[in-house]
Order: sequence, then C-alpha cells, then structure tokens
Amino acid sequence: MNAKNRKTLEDIFKKPTMSSIHWKDIEALLVSIGAEISEGEGSRIRIKLNNVRAVFHRPHPKKETDKGDISW
Repeated sequence: MNAKNRKTLEDIFKKPTMSSIHWKDIEALLVSIGAEISEGEGSRIRIKLNNVRAVFHRPHPKKETDKGDISW
C-alpha cells in the first residue's frame, strides 16, 4: 500500500464523511490489498477479496463517490 492508498483509506473513515473521494482511488486501494476487480455490465464491477465477492456500481456521470456510498 502506497501513500496515496493510505490517504484514500483515511478519507473513507474520516468524519464527517467526505464526498470528494474518487472511485478510481477506492479501486486502487482495494487492488493494493489484494482484491481482484473484473468488469460487469454497464457500470457494474465485481470485486473479490479474501474469497468474498461483491458487486458495485461505479458512480456516473461524476467520478466522485456520494457520501451515502461510503458512510456507516
């Protein structure tokens, strides 16, 4: 994990929730910790990490995530 990935991870858990995290940075973070990402149909992507699979939609037309997408 490089410095940019660490910054993205910090931004994800920052309170209040940020709304300016680029989806490509989240994907890069996931890949850096061993996730496999494959393209689905449309804006869907499949992510596999530690034998757990999930399907997500890339945000569009903007490149940043919404607060609701990353808040707990």
